[in-house]
Amino acid sequence: MIEKHIVLEDIDLVTFYGVNNCNLQMVKALYPKLRIVARGNVMKVLGDEEEMCQFEEHIQALQDYCSKYNSLNEETILSIIKGEGRKSAPDGGDSAAICYSISGRAIIPRSENQRRLVDEYRTNDMLFAVGPAGSGKTYTSIALAVRALKNKEVRRIILSRPAVEAGEKLGFLPGDMKDKIDPYLQPLYDALQDMIPAQKLQEYMEVQTIQIAPLAFMRGRTLNDAVVILDEAQNTTSQQIKMFLTRMGHNTKMIITGDITQIDLPRSVRSGLVEAMSVLKDVKGISFIEMTDKDIVRHKLVTRIVNAYKEYEDSKSLKQINDNKDEDINSDKL
Repeated sequence: MIEKHIVLEDIDLVTFYGVNNCNLQMVKALYPKLRIVARGNVMKVLGDEEEMCQFEEHIQALQDYCSKYNSLNEETILSIIKGEGRKSAPDGGDSAAICYSISGRAIIPRSENQRRLVDEYRTNDMLFAVGPAGSGKTYTSIALAVRALKNKEVRRIILSRPAVEAGEKLGFLPGDMKDKIDPYLQPLYDALQDMIPAQKLQEYMEVQTIQIAPLAFMRGRTLNDAVVILDEAQNTTSQQIKMFLTRMGHNTKMIITGDITQIDLPRSVRSGLVEAMSVLKDVKGISFIEMTDKDIVRHKLVTRIVNAYKEYEDSKSLKQINDNKDEDINSDKL
């Protein structure tokens, strides 16, 4: 008889053990000759050495499945332990899946430019994804980052946004620094919470495997072994985006997302994103993905709203051009 301690890593324990420990009870039932006691992320197992080796292999397979698909049920446990070695996703799998949500749903590119973003990520270390609201820029980028973290391609994810208010002044915000910046970073939390179980996400953030910080906190850092995402980059100044882009370290991927039609900077300040796209357009290793209204994956009304505003802005620009021409003609007559 031997005793072993098996440490469960990179998984959500609630998902792995199941509701009311139903998954754990299934494992115990399938190994009646072993004495299995689970405490937190450690499983203490007592029994025969040969059966113990088989048990370790099966537990590792269950961990791999749970980590990849954020899901584990009694059917899957039975399939893996009985020797069928089930590897498919809960919903049958999808070869285009970037990663899986906490419900086991495959997160896949849903438009041509989203697919292009996934493809360009493989061959370029820096990407600019620019397009209208709802085109999946941020969500797809975070899915790529989560996949890289789970596959151990990087050691951490760093997410940042400029703390710029969208047309309204919020004034003084109570609390510590985290409380003050969290309202600006909520869209990033929303995406992460859809892809990583709550307990595991909290753990990642406590040990800073996942860091969410305002852009101002990036100065002086060198970001190695990470996927770094700058969201809402249209609200950066020229100095800010240059500072951010030069933080890039070894084995790091950077994704910069923004919508140049929603700039909240003062009119006298030029968007750093617009300038960077012009300055860096011919730099090798940087890819630019420009999304359109065809990539919008939110409610169908969002597409109509974006198109209506685009038509309005175009007509306003045309009117301004015509007014300027009339002024020039009148001045020539004088």
